[in-house]
This record gives sequence, C-alpha cells and structure tokens, in this order.
Amino acid sequence: MRKSGKGAPGLGTVTAISEDQRQKALLKTGALQTAILNSANFSSIATDERGVIQIFNVGAERMLGYAANEVVNRITPADISDPQELVARAAALSIERDTPIAPGFEALVFKARRGIEDVYALTYICKDGSRLPAVVSVTALQDAANAIIGYLLIGTDNTARQQAEAERRRLDGVLKDSLLELKKAKVAAEEANLAKSDFLSSMSHELRSPLNAILGFAQLMETGVPPPTLRQKDCIDQILQAGWYLLALINEILDLALIESGRLSLSPEPMSLAEVLADCQAMIEPQAQQNGIRVYFPVLDGPWLVRADRTRVKQVLVNLLTNAIKYNRVGGRVDLRCTAAADERTRISLQDTGEGLAPDKLAQLFQPFNRLGQEAGAQEGTGIGLVVCKRLVELMGGTIGVDSTVGVGSTFWIELNATVALHLAADPVETPTVALVAVAADGVLHTLLCVEDNPANLMLVECLLERRPDIRLLSARDGRRGVEMARACMPDVILMDINLPGISGITALHILAEDPATARIPVIALSANAMPRDIEKGLESGFFRYLTKPIKVGEFMDTLDLAFKHALATGQPASIELKFPTFDLGP
Repeated sequence: MRKSGKGAPGLGTVTAISEDQRQKALLKTGALQTAILNSANFSSIATDERGVIQIFNVGAERMLGYAANEVVNRITPADISDPQELVARAAALSIERDTPIAPGFEALVFKARRGIEDVYALTYICKDGSRLPAVVSVTALQDAANAIIGYLLIGTDNTARQQAEAERRRLDGVLKDSLLELKKAKVAAEEANLAKSDFLSSMSHELRSPLNAILGFAQLMETGVPPPTLRQKDCIDQILQAGWYLLALINEILDLALIESGRLSLSPEPMSLAEVLADCQAMIEPQAQQNGIRVYFPVLDGPWLVRADRTRVKQVLVNLLTNAIKYNRVGGRVDLRCTAAADERTRISLQDTGEGLAPDKLAQLFQPFNRLGQEAGAQEGTGIGLVVCKRLVELMGGTIGVDSTVGVGSTFWIELNATVALHLAADPVETPTVALVAVAADGVLHTLLCVEDNPANLMLVECLLERRPDIRLLSARDGRRGVEMARACMPDVILMDINLPGISGITALHILAEDPATARIPVIALSANAMPRDIEKGLESGFFRYLTKPIKVGEFMDTLDLAFKHALATGQPASIELKFPTFDLGP
C-alpha cells in the first residue's frame, strides 16, 4: 500500500473546497438580498406575473406607511398609485405604441414586459393619504426558461428633486420677471434721457433767445455813436457782465445735465497741447491783467500730443485758469507746467498762490453747487464748473486732482493719455478781424437775406448792419418766404434761423441746396439752439457757419465778411443794382 505524500490534493479535498466556496457565496448572496430587502433608502416592491405584491421591503414600508402584511398578496402597485397619472400614462403609451393600454398595472409594466428599460416618475398614495413623488425603475423577473414570473419596482423619493425643480422654475420666473422689469426700466430710462435731452435743447433755445436781445443791444449801445456817457457806460457794463455770466451759468448747467444723461458727445483725437495752451493764454490774459495776476505759460519743446477732445480740454483749462485767477491773492501768480507722468500720460498742472484749501474742503471740492463757504464772497460762482471739469476729464479717459496747503496755495492738475501722430488735423484758419468801413474793400454792395421770425432778433441784426453801408439787408419771417426771396433776389449770403414757422431752417437749407440757382449761396445758421448736438447737426446739414445766440458782435461781423468773400470766390454774382420785387411779408 502506497502512502500519500505532500503532492497535489486529492479529489475529496477539491470537492470539499468547492462546497465551502459555494456555501460562502450563498451566504453572501443571502446577506445581500437581506440588505436589499431591509434597506430604508429606497422602496423595493416585487410582484408576481399578475402584478400582485409579493415583496414589500423596509424602505417601502417607511416611505409609504404600509406594513408588508397589509399589501402582500392583497393589492398591486397600481392600487397605491395616483389614478390620474395611470390614466395619463396609459393614454401616452397607447399613442406611442399604437395599441390600446388599460390604465392599471398594465400601464406600469408595459415596457418592462417587452424587455424595454423603463424609468418614470410616479406619485404613490401613502397610507395616511399623503402623496409621495418617486422615480420608479421597473424590471421584468424571469425564470431559467426566460418566462416572466414577476416584476420588480424600485422607487426613490423624488420630493427633494421636485422641490429643487419647483424652486428652479420659481427662480426662472423671478429672473424672467426681473429681466422684463429691467428691460422696461431701460426703455423708461432711455425715454427719460431723450425727453431730458429734448427739454435741455428747448430750454437752451428759450433761455438764449431773450439773452440774445439783451446782450446784442447792450453791445450796440456800448459801441454806439455818440458814445455813451460814463454813467451810461457803467450801466451797460453791468448789463453785459450779468448777461455773459448768466450765459456761462446756462452753459455749465446744460453741460452737467448732458453729461449726467449720458448724451454728451466727445471727439477724442490727437491734439497739440502747445496750441491749446496758446489759445488759453490769449483768452485768459485780459482777465489776469484786470485782476493783477501774473500767469506764466510753459515754453514747450514740441506739440506735446495727447488724445482728447480739443474743445473740451480747452474748456477745462480755461475753467481752472479762471478759478486760479479769481481766487488768488492780490498780486499773485499762476504757473502752468506740462510734465510726463506714469503710464504714458501727460500732466498739466496749474499752481496758484491763493489761500489754499483745508483737507475737509478738499473732500467736498467736486460736489455740485458746493462753493465751500464762498457763497457770501465777492466772487461770482455756482459750484458747477469743477464738477463739469471732472466729468469731462474722466470721459476723455483722464484724471483730475488737486493738492493744496492752507496759506500757500493750490495746484490743480489733469492727466491725459499721451499719443504720437504723424499728422494733426489742420485747425480752421482764423479769420482776421475786419474793421467796419463805409464800403467794402472791393467796392461791391453785398446783399444779405435774413430769415428770422423773432422781431427783436431781426431788429438787432438791422441795428448791427446800420454800421455796414456796404451790406443791403432783406428779411423774411418764415422759411418758405425765405426760399422764395432767395430764388427771386439771389442774395450773396443768407442768415438763417433754425426754428421757423412753417418749415425749419434746416429744411429751407435743403431746398436751397437742391436748387442749382441757389445751391452756391453760403447760408449761415444763427440760432439759439446751442447744444453741441444741435451745432453738429447744423454743420452736417450744410450750413456755411453756425453762429449761436446771443450774438457776439465781432464774431458776427467777421463771419459775414468771410461768407461774402467765399461767395465772390465761388462765382456767386454780387448784388449790384438789383431790382427787388414786392413781397407781402405780413406783420
């Protein structure tokens, strides 16, 4: 008899190991099945092939409130489902599968019976009558011969997801309503800005019209023959001073309103600081001499180019210079400097020898209508100018600031973006001032047609031209009559108001431009519509020049002379020995 060694295990040993593994697997499977049946996190409902519940796990008991013995072998899952949802599901499946399906258990397992994966939302009716939204996965159970022996419905509580979905829909609705309100608010704001802009334009016209008469006739009296007495001149000076101050105030308020409404248009382009400072020097020197203040401008080694709106830069600098002179001490000085700053910027600083500002006043400096306690002082002001300066500089991409020491003075500065340009746009050639003479230099009698409906404004033009015997004046009170007279009389130059009865001055201009006989006549706009967009619109329409009311006598005369020269240069016939037809101009 041969003894067994330590080699390969015998058949009995292998069989014992396999049985042990099988028992362990069965125990593990049983444990898993028990864990599934006892899980409280989802409902597990198993039915026989007819749909009668056979297994109702712990999760189903917890979620639905029924004990297993209350439903097993008693009802189908359809009996604890929302009947209206069953009807709706049956109807939808009937259409989808093109076959009639009953609204009961059949509707719950129709797809699973055909081997189609099926997951759907279902509302269970709990024992206490409450409703439990669930997501149910349905699977057909088969035996070894692939025959269906039942169905397994695994459900998870869908309350949280439905609540989240409802909250999402609510938030979507709130967002939609908010966007709608925002859109309405935007439209309302745009309409308000447009109305505000129209109001500002109208107010500019309404305020400037009476000022035109006041300042125009005051200038006539100031330069009249014989000259006014000293007492009369003092009175005229007061009228002119108050009138120009009121005009400046109107301009500042309108500028501020335009900026705040977002309708101020700027034209940033490469511009020469050297040229702008030269212009500012010419404008500010009379005020500086009158106040006994010395103003020192820098001598620049080149154009010093910045990218900004030339007109607005000049406006800012003149405002800062005016303040530096106005609030300086007797015999004081103002020093201007241009220096390179960080981030490719150029700084323009104005240092004065005034009283200086304390820190608490510096903090209030750029507040509208805040004059920092100067309301009772001798100097006129509104507290608007610096606010406008700040907004303008910032709109041009720059910064503005101030450093001040009480008893020493203040230094206001602005920084603008430096730039390099090969060519600068040529500035308009300045028209030299022409002295008033009895006849024109060329001995020609010129004809001017003035289209103006305001009697005071027309009278002012008539009084101004009484000093120009070389100009013959015709007048019309509305746009249509102005066009008729232009065609009949062929004046050398036309002076056109914008706001006219019947047709506007712009419409009249277009009619004249379309007629070959009158197309070459220079037409000068003279209007109280002085908003920047009004001027821009007028020049784009084709006016030779655009003058605003109140009239500045020197500028007015120079523009007329320039227009007459232009008319002669372009071949417009001069008006000599004209025979004027009779027009019924009305009252």
